[in-house]
Amino acid sequence: MMNQTHTLYAITHSLFSGRARAYLIKQGIPFVERSTGHESFKAEVLPKAKVPTIPTLVTPDGAVVRDGAEIIAHFEDATGNPCQPPGLQQRFLSALFDVIGPEGLLRPAMHFRWNFQADNLHFERYHFYHSQRDHPARDDKTDNMMGRMQQVARIWGVNEESIPLVEALYMELLAALNAHFEQQPYLFGWRPSIGDFGMLAPLYAHLGRDPYPARLMQQNAVSVYRWVERMNRADQDAPEFYNAGDDFLEDDQIPETLCAVLRVLAQDFLAETQASAGAINGWIDENGAKAGDNAPRMAGTCTFDVREQTITSAAQPYRFYGLQKCHAIYDAADETDRAELDALMTRCDLGGLMDHRLAWKVVFEDNQETWQAHG
Repeated sequence: MMNQTHTLYAITHSLFSGRARAYLIKQGIPFVERSTGHESFKAEVLPKAKVPTIPTLVTPDGAVVRDGAEIIAHFEDATGNPCQPPGLQQRFLSALFDVIGPEGLLRPAMHFRWNFQADNLHFERYHFYHSQRDHPARDDKTDNMMGRMQQVARIWGVNEESIPLVEALYMELLAALNAHFEQQPYLFGWRPSIGDFGMLAPLYAHLGRDPYPARLMQQNAVSVYRWVERMNRADQDAPEFYNAGDDFLEDDQIPETLCAVLRVLAQDFLAETQASAGAINGWIDENGAKAGDNAPRMAGTCTFDVREQTITSAAQPYRFYGLQKCHAIYDAADETDRAELDALMTRCDLGGLMDHRLAWKVVFEDNQETWQAHG
């Protein structure tokens, strides 16, 4: 069935779609892409998908898989996990990058899309228009959707006070990533990992493709821009590297350049994860959430400090759906390996990250995020 054509419902400018699309391209899985404006999405797909979000995959036998991470897991489980590095440290960090990308970089992704309208507006409107059904009210629906989306950056804590911090952290990230990708074409060597696809989510559709941030990346981080390009090509696309290999780095190696990237990301990701866990656990208690209930996209707000700047953001259970994969690797390790992972996290300024967990697990059941008891 892997050689048969799948259908990916997505949008070109969608953060979450980019992760799944790149995976299909890199793994050579045949697919056609359709907009959510296609009549078949509402009529045929939505009844099985349950929630009108993207990306959503329809398999050749008609099964529907919603969510980018779930789509990738669907194929990884069936093919022996080719994008999971075999080494413990690389596998753990790959799972972590898969969370940090779509969850930890929402502030710069939304800021650089929506707060630079002079550069981005015409480009964005084209894409939002073509995500709408062919309907007499298409123009109005496009304007309404864009009006709502322009407020999203504030939900993640982007405002007049925090913008200088958001921009500074992003430029530091570009510099660190650029230094890493000057040495090798992917996060862990010569082939893409799960973590590469997660990081691509914001760094392609928003930050590597929208006019203003794309120009910023091209002018300040050419090697990052090249990584964005190669993640959307089926081949390795690494002609810059004259002695390129074809596998993950040997001996579970974690280059210092990669730790430098994580030290930048840790500055807000660790603080926000701790604050989110507290806020969501409080929400669970207050709302009497129980196993089998749907987990909301947002469960209140959390407040945390980064460089003496206070940020208030939506608290998202979905962040912990991703982090649970890190928890599983960490919890399954023996005492020696766990100490090794603790030392790695300390090296990357992420010490204590595994302590911040939710009272309930978040799982996908029938294409919906659902609370489940631990164990």
